[in-house]
Amino acid sequence: MDSNLLKVFVAVAKQKSISLAAQTLGFTQSNVTLRIKQLEKTLGYDLFHRVPKGVILTEAGVTLLPMAEEIVQKVENAIIQMKNSTHQRLLRIGTSQANATIRLLPFIEKLQRDFPDIHFELYANGTPLVLDQLLNYKLDIAFITGDPAHKDIIVLNQFDDDLYMIEPKSRAYPNTLIGYREKSTHFDFLKAYEEAQGNTHYKTMILENYEVMLGCVKAGMGKAYLSKKIINKFGYEKSLKLTKLPQNACDVTCLVCRKDNVPFIAEYLKALS
Repeated sequence: MDSNLLKVFVAVAKQKSISLAAQTLGFTQSNVTLRIKQLEKTLGYDLFHRVPKGVILTEAGVTLLPMAEEIVQKVENAIIQMKNSTHQRLLRIGTSQANATIRLLPFIEKLQRDFPDIHFELYANGTPLVLDQLLNYKLDIAFITGDPAHKDIIVLNQFDDDLYMIEPKSRAYPNTLIGYREKSTHFDFLKAYEEAQGNTHYKTMILENYEVMLGCVKAGMGKAYLSKKIINKFGYEKSLKLTKLPQNACDVTCLVCRKDNVPFIAEYLKALS
């Protein structure tokens, strides 16, 4: 039922006059009459008796009035709250593990400073799983590795990443590829790169800790593919061999959202550097 019809009904009931209600609402008298007739037709009851001095409620109108007043008040309160709260109290943020390590903390600190009334929920996982959560409306925005190129997703911002293959500096090591997670965009690229070089018989090692990954590479247990910011964060930039691989989709991080679920701070997010 259209709440605007109920709003007109409440106005007429309070004023006990169609003409006075029309003045209060800023409508023409004929428009108010039409809307009352529409409501009566929808409900299947007459709501007013026409009397010489105006209108009075029928029994059905008396029954409807308190419910209509409650609905109209709730709608008006909701409109006010939406305007005053800038729409969104909770922002659900997804991120790949790499971005959680190098980008998420300063991002959250800035948001908390600029939007102190917003609450945050965080979800960190591999890019494929983060994207799945976003597409299923379980996240509002997400930091992902690479351009999603998905019809339901828009890119709000992009950040360049400086990624390197890392190897032990001065020792032989087994043919082992070390990854943070099996379902990881960075790990998938490293495996594809190695296979393109003819290396198809490698072993894999999954270590869900970047500092442990770096330590294992330094100890001669295999090679990995990581952001230079992660390497620097843990102080391994001088103790490992770093090789820049050909430019690929992993070299960019995208901040994304669904096309039909754009956060109210979208323009703010687009301006971040």
